Amino acid sequence: MKKYVFGVDIGGTTVKLGFFTVEGELLDKWEITTRKDEGGCYILPDVAASIEGKLQEKGIDKEEVAGVGIGVPGPVRDDGTVLRCVNLGWGIFNVEEEVEKLLGLPAKVGNDANMASLGEMWQGGGKGFSSIVMVTLGTGVGGGIIINGKMLYGVNGAGGEIGHICVDDDETETCGCGKKGCLEQYTSATGITRMADRALNNTDRASKLRNVQYISAKEIFDAAKEGDDLALELVEAHGKTLGKALASVACVCDPEAFVIGGGVSRAGDILLNTTAKYYQQYVFHACKNAKFVLATLGNDAGIYGCAQAILTKE
Repeated sequence: MKKYVFGVDIGGTTVKLGFFTVEGELLDKWEITTRKDEGGCYILPDVAASIEGKLQEKGIDKEEVAGVGIGVPGPVRDDGTVLRCVNLGWGIFNVEEEVEKLLGLPAKVGNDANMASLGEMWQGGGKGFSSIVMVTLGTGVGGGIIINGKMLYGVNGAGGEIGHICVDDDETETCGCGKKGCLEQYTSATGITRMADRALNNTDRASKLRNVQYISAKEIFDAAKEGDDLALELVEAHGKTLGKALASVACVCDPEAFVIGGGVSRAGDILLNTTAKYYQQYVFHACKNAKFVLATLGNDAGIYGCAQAILTKE
């Protein structure tokens, strides 16, 4: 009888680990340093050693463990092959096979944003839905698409990379991906601050934002909530760009709900309502009933999703 499962979210600085029951109760969580020396060759052995240590600490036999789910910052094929994780120093190799060899437990590996999507659908803001699009508005814009309980990975593990939908052919600045006019250049935390800087430099209009030394997404949304005209225009532009892009996404995958997470999502209702308003303006009529909800698991979404991934591994 399998009782437990591990979720492991590998980031560029730290590795977050979670120890769960198979029902989804988080029993313990902790972090270890991501050792990226020598091409990241120590990362997986460190993870394995940490899990072995936790099993010993809890007095649990491996026979009781369903397996280990792992999220990584990069594209992953459905067979567990990672296609370069620049932030970890990794090239192309099969992480699932390596973890199974190190631990003697089943493993399932996926892109970190996809894993966060699974987590939110399992125990977070997407609970109760079987088809969602997770939208992560952080430093960049990430995404994960789950249809009828199945993650959409794509041939190269790039399914759900909605942040790199082109939304402006006239953009002159370059996105981190090397292209221009990507969604994340306008709707990420860095994107909306970039648009604020651009607006402040191109106009003499009064705004509370002129009194802020380092403008953040929070400052912009807070000013909008207080009725600042320029901030309200920025929020409207943000909602229009995001809502229009998600309307296009809906035409492809027709989800029940969009789950909005990442740092920008802390703006709350003003973000959801503005995005949903423009979504309704542009969406195909058959997809108009999609819900907009906030993610609830925060930084733990990844470990929850990794745990869920191993439980649903075919």
